[in-house]
Amino acid sequence: MLDYLGLGDDLTEEERMVRDTAREFLDEEVRPDVGEHFVEGTFPTETIPVMGELGFYGPNLEGYGSLGLGERAYGLLMEELEACDSGMRSMASVQGALVMYPIHAYGSEEQRAEWLPRLATGEAVGCFGLTEPNHGSNPSGMEARAEREGDEYVLNGTKTWITNAPIADVAVVWARDVAVADSPVRGFLVETDRDGVSTNEITGKLSLRASITGEVALSDVRVPAEDVLPGVSGMKGPLSCLTQARYGIAWGAVGAARDAFEQALEYATDRTQFGRPIAGFQMQQEKIAEMATQISLAELLAYRLAELKERGDLRPEQVSMAKRNNVRMARRVTRTAREMLGANGITTDYSPMRHLANVETVYTYEGTHDVHSLVLGEDLTGFSAYR
Repeated sequence: MLDYLGLGDDLTEEERMVRDTAREFLDEEVRPDVGEHFVEGTFPTETIPVMGELGFYGPNLEGYGSLGLGERAYGLLMEELEACDSGMRSMASVQGALVMYPIHAYGSEEQRAEWLPRLATGEAVGCFGLTEPNHGSNPSGMEARAEREGDEYVLNGTKTWITNAPIADVAVVWARDVAVADSPVRGFLVETDRDGVSTNEITGKLSLRASITGEVALSDVRVPAEDVLPGVSGMKGPLSCLTQARYGIAWGAVGAARDAFEQALEYATDRTQFGRPIAGFQMQQEKIAEMATQISLAELLAYRLAELKERGDLRPEQVSMAKRNNVRMARRVTRTAREMLGANGITTDYSPMRHLANVETVYTYEGTHDVHSLVLGEDLTGFSAYR
């Protein structure tokens, strides 16, 4: 495994165990068939409870069945999952950072006790409903509405591009509470078997195919008032969740790039042309050197984020920098790795083309590359370019 700067030498015993457990599970249970899942557009749903048993969902949370791991251990887990396929990391990331985290951080004790243990084991699957058909990069413009009627709220609206939606038992839906002045955004725990909820799958994707994506449509859905997350109001709620998820993405992108690099390097040392391995030619060595350098730099950035997060000093803008840089890096590295494999690189026998296709989604979701550029621009200059 690529670790040119020897970062693995400083891992704790717990961190090594998390990394190695994830690698063993993925090598044995997922990698042999992940190319077929990509072609068929399916997710290996049989792995959902297994990942729960291994503690892959919300492992950096405390209590309620979670492991309470450190942030670097969590990052290493995300790196290994995405080194297999972005769909695997997306499943665990949504379950932990976008569903379990807001319940843990903002939910009532009753909500935590009801949902967190089931989500941690994979008995229940969750999804995160923020993006709407007309509101992606501008989530504060959401149109989903919640109207109070006695002891219930009536929800209407549509959320789209929602990972896990078609298989979810509960959706964390963000909607405007129109019964309150200024209609603040509130979080609602919506069980997907309620009347008026539909979770149709989105098909025809050319990226992130080994992931189940859908919409959450709400038509006069009645939700008890006790299913509102009581601890947060306004855009702080969903945006804080996205910061947690983007942290995992910054690590995951390193995994996708690393796996593509390792396959390209192995191929280049075995593939013989003009009487010697293509790894012996200067043009290929330049590509290998540049890929290894950029992966290592991105990994350093992820490690630094873990340090800041552990001590409570991590700012959302710093996460934007890492998400922006590391996914861009992965986009370039996976393309170069595919190029080095020649015609073989476009088949599912090798991972770079699959990673390259997946990274196109990761480049866009959880904040597009351009929007993260503007977030950094505002933080550095004091001027907002998108308001």
